[in-house]
Amino acid sequence: MFPHHREREQPIFSTRAHVFQIDPATKRNWIPASKHAVTVSFFYDSNRNVYRIISVGGTKAIINCIVTPSMTFTKTSQKFGQWADSRANTVYGLGFATEQQLHQFSEKFKEVKDAARLAREKSQDKELVNTALSIAAPQDLSDDLQSPPVMCVNGPEDKLFRSQSADITLSSEKERIKKMLSEGSICEMNLEAELFTLQDSNSKLVAALHEANANVEQWKKQLVAYQEETERLREQVADLEAHGGHGPSDLLKDELTQSLEELEALLKAKDEEIHILQSKKSEYHDMERERDQAIHRLREVEMRNSELERRIQNTEQNLGNSLEERDRLDTELQRAIEILDIKIFDLNDLRQSLVKLIDK
Repeated sequence: MFPHHREREQPIFSTRAHVFQIDPATKRNWIPASKHAVTVSFFYDSNRNVYRIISVGGTKAIINCIVTPSMTFTKTSQKFGQWADSRANTVYGLGFATEQQLHQFSEKFKEVKDAARLAREKSQDKELVNTALSIAAPQDLSDDLQSPPVMCVNGPEDKLFRSQSADITLSSEKERIKKMLSEGSICEMNLEAELFTLQDSNSKLVAALHEANANVEQWKKQLVAYQEETERLREQVADLEAHGGHGPSDLLKDELTQSLEELEALLKAKDEEIHILQSKKSEYHDMERERDQAIHRLREVEMRNSELERRIQNTEQNLGNSLEERDRLDTELQRAIEILDIKIFDLNDLRQSLVKLIDK
């Protein structure tokens, strides 16, 4: 009768690696057991409480090893490791694409070996364990059965079942929107810097204008005082001239004339300063207009940035939905592949059973 225990044998870990076997003649050289990287999986049989390492290359099982507590996986380089199978009288070697894959396989090997040791200690039926350990390596499958394409869990070939076009489209759209948002942010920063400069200049002009207005009031008071002083001096000159015999000397007239000229020059200078302050006041109005325009442009940039942020959120949400859908499909494909691997080994056992029946 065909054994049905492998229906309960489930994969617990898979990776991709190049498989090698030690040369039985020299016990030193490695012989490639596969032309390309193949799937190497740990399987667990809950009925017999047995762990196995299985790998299929083409139509042939190149690794069918039951993990025992005495086995040790040794890392011989950054991407290569090996272990000995005394029951198959050989040494298996695995070459990985990355150091991380080697580390993950080594950790899983230790975990499975510890589990096998605990199972042996708790087992009460030694004969059942010895029978399970006497499983022979399966032979070649028929030419009509081909190994289904396998998917690498940890290796670089896991992208075979993923849609690259969707990733490229979503990534390019996201990068384009990020670029637009970055350009908008730069423009916003420039406008803010320009606005701060205008505000600083505006505050300085306002302070200068207040100071100038205070000075103008003071100068107007001084001007009125100078004008009163000028009129008073002119009246004195007129009185002195009216009293001819008692008039001032030429020296006094020269002094009065000089004072009058100085006052007139001072009045002229003050008029020029007032004119300059009035021109600065017009420049201040121009600065206020430029500031209003900068504020308007800044608001437009903020509105555009808000729109870009909304589009980025929508794109990220769509990307997340696509990634979740892709992960779900990958999980279903992996599950189907693992089931197919088990069925292949079941068919191989069936073939061996039929061959034994025919030989009998």
